[in-house]
Amino acid sequence: MRAARVNQDLCIGCGLCCGLCTAVFRMDDDGKAEAYQAAAEENQGAVQDAIDSCPVSAIVWDE
Repeated sequence: MRAARVNQDLCIGCGLCCGLCTAVFRMDDDGKAEAYQAAAEENQGAVQDAIDSCPVSAIVWDE
């Protein structure tokens, strides 16, 4: 399993990542996205789509 990380300082709360992969991303109480669990093998592609689609490049793989 791989973990993604959302930079809270960059996140604008658009929710795109949550729409692409609810198994990994959710909105927190401040209206920012967070990666609340690691990406399983079957949803790593959706996480990569979220990384590639983030309008402010706030999501990265936490390696």
